[in-house]
Amino acid sequence: MIIIPAVDIKDGKCVRLHQGKFDAVTEYFTDPVEAALRWSGAGAGLIHLVDLDGALAGRAVHIELIKRIIEATGVEVEIGGGIRDMATAEAYLELAGVKRIILGTAAYRDRDFLKALTAKYPGRVAVGIDAVKGYVALKGWLDVTDTKDIDFARELEGLGVSAIIYTDISRDGSLSGPNVEATCAIADSVDIPVVASGGISSMEDIKKYEGRNIEGIVVGKALYTGDVDLNDARPYFLLEKRK
Repeated sequence: MIIIPAVDIKDGKCVRLHQGKFDAVTEYFTDPVEAALRWSGAGAGLIHLVDLDGALAGRAVHIELIKRIIEATGVEVEIGGGIRDMATAEAYLELAGVKRIILGTAAYRDRDFLKALTAKYPGRVAVGIDAVKGYVALKGWLDVTDTKDIDFARELEGLGVSAIIYTDISRDGSLSGPNVEATCAIADSVDIPVVASGGISSMEDIKKYEGRNIEGIVVGKALYTGDVDLNDARPYFLLEKRK
């Protein structure tokens, strides 16, 4: 189980949202490259990047900025936000240093697109399941469907998905503690590796996932505020950087 530091990008800055609300924004770095360098310098070998503007627009907005982050850090990244067509997906996947992309809305609405991508790029396409009260949310968390998160996770079996990144939106950016029960229920119900996201407020929260069927934990606000101390987090970072 590894900690994956998050760098969320809005209006070209590194921010955190509170419970997925685009009008509840806290800015941490004017330049997201600075944030990424902080985590790579601390030993992280994988960084979680989210193009929040892209999630709203339905297209890649900050691809040039993401290129700068990869070049500056020399660390592998996973990228989500607005990846809804083959051209956008390929633009990211052809960048050196991109471990995988994360589909959300597109994976839910277009399984043929998902299958085509996983066939062309095996092991490099993850799906983000963002949930509100147990139901899948789309389009930058603005659209809540009538599909249960666990049902959607099961529907992804056999489609070549490399990982599921599961976020309980009500916990995201809140430092209120993670939804361990829901996350582990998803992980125990599928053979796809699951990454937990949302609500981490301390190292104690991270340790709640130890021994569970969880591949990694995305940590955002708690790292920025210092609620998770870098010295404590380091042993959980993936230390092997991209050559």
